[in-house]
Amino acid sequence: MARSWYVLKKYKALYFLMLPGILYYLIFKYAPMYGIIIAFQDFSIGRGIMGSKFVGLKHFHEFFVNTPDAWKLIRNTIMLNIYGLLLQFPAPIVLAVLFHELRFKWFKRFVQSVSYMPHFLSTVVIAGILVTFLSPSTGIVNFLLVKWFGIEPIMFLGLPEWFRTIYVGSEIWQGVGWGTILYLAAIAGVDPTLYEAAKMDGANRFQQIRHITFIGMVPVMIILLVLNLGHFMEVGFQKILLLYNSMNYETSDVINTFVYRRGVLDADFSFATAVGLFQSAIGFLLVVTANRIVRKYSDTSLW
Repeated sequence: MARSWYVLKKYKALYFLMLPGILYYLIFKYAPMYGIIIAFQDFSIGRGIMGSKFVGLKHFHEFFVNTPDAWKLIRNTIMLNIYGLLLQFPAPIVLAVLFHELRFKWFKRFVQSVSYMPHFLSTVVIAGILVTFLSPSTGIVNFLLVKWFGIEPIMFLGLPEWFRTIYVGSEIWQGVGWGTILYLAAIAGVDPTLYEAAKMDGANRFQQIRHITFIGMVPVMIILLVLNLGHFMEVGFQKILLLYNSMNYETSDVINTFVYRRGVLDADFSFATAVGLFQSAIGFLLVVTANRIVRKYSDTSLW
């Protein structure tokens, strides 16, 4: 106990710096977890959490058994996340390597700045750009398809088979530049003498990337992969809400949009909380499992 007080007193300035972050998580992340109880109740705002009737697993049964589109919602959510892991996750890695290999510093700074810009655009603006560019009558994409390839205009946002491509593609464009920051930091931490030694041994540029640059990025890649798995049952709710419609529901309707309609619009808070709890439980299991696997086969893990 005395040791703990000594450490606290010695590093009090650092603990004060940590305090806002700790308070944020306590107030906005941990305290609201008390509300998970309503997933097992027929919650009524008038009666409150303590006065609402306990119904056990009723809402979970209603979602998995009595909701006709439940498995379609789960499938759409999983498919978007699989596409994200296969395409969106590697994109910043590749771009970070390309940035690192640029030799003209002014050009490197310029392209990095340009790649960061989409990250600072709001989701509403991104959705508006997509709707405008993909419009079958006035969109630039269809204009180029007709002018250059002679293809008839395509109603991209009205066809279910195009939605996943549009969503994942826009996510890559919006986040790939910003996602390179951590990887560039990892590359900056690689000992430059390793590259010099590799050159002396006759390694070409590709071999240096493969055996030095890429290896230096692996710990960051592992950590980010494990963290991303925690959101495997979730997708960007705002963008989907702005882009989906009755024509592309088959592939665009996901768990989060369903929870929004059922929980917010229909005020069925207990049902929405039960579905949200299901998502969080799956994410937690994936993070724990993935962390155990990477800890077994590497020296890098979350804990």
